[in-house]
Amino acid sequence: MLKKILAFSAVLSFRKVLTFGIALAILIEAITVLLRFGFSLESTRDAATIGNFTLGLRVHHGYIGIFLILLGWCFPLGLRNSLWIVGIGLLISDLMHHFIVLWYFTGSPQFDLVYPQHPYWSRQ
Repeated sequence: MLKKILAFSAVLSFRKVLTFGIALAILIEAITVLLRFGFSLESTRDAATIGNFTLGLRVHHGYIGIFLILLGWCFPLGLRNSLWIVGIGLLISDLMHHFIVLWYFTGSPQFDLVYPQHPYWSRQ
């Protein structure tokens, strides 16, 4: 199955890679909105324990998307396009979430670079 996916991905034009990436971004964002507003989850509150492993730095899924897009250059076309689709999806989803959805519904993009409650960053 993986070989079929990579073979399919290898023949995609950049336009189709971008289209699939945007479609994936919309799907990821729909799940993120459901978790945020449907289940009242907030990453700064509910995933703050991850900050212990990152020294309090927030790792947005957009950062992982940028990493995958850059990493894609190191691989053959099939894997490259697949990494680009996922990377574009993660990056665009993160940007949409913070700078469209959250800003509109909460009045703030909430694009924190650190976990505010982490002992390293809170100066109390």
